[in-house]
Amino acid sequence: MARIKIDHSRCTGCRHCEIACSLNHVAGTANPRRARIRVFKEGSTYFPTIAGPFVDAACTSKIDVVLGDQTYNMCLVCRASCPEKPFFIEAETGFPLKCDFCGIPPSPSCVRWCNSGALELIED
Repeated sequence: MARIKIDHSRCTGCRHCEIACSLNHVAGTANPRRARIRVFKEGSTYFPTIAGPFVDAACTSKIDVVLGDQTYNMCLVCRASCPEKPFFIEAETGFPLKCDFCGIPPSPSCVRWCNSGALELIED
């Protein structure tokens, strides 16, 4: 089984992963709001978060992340990987957005475009 390993400590906040994901899923259009990955920032730390059951994000701290006018603790952000509770919803359609590895065989755009090494495809 494949999964995407996230190393929050290596993320630089460039958001290339969001652009790559949206380009892959929205017919060549860069629209990060439709990406299956989002990069959140708390202080000077960035937290890539993937919606879908294919992630391995180690708990790095018990801090709060403020997104818009809501506050989430990191436990909630990590639960974004639960297949029963998608974290991102497409605004135009209301459909949940979940990581699909950009096809079969797995070839996630977010991993390919991540220059910092924060994202890594792991195959067990």
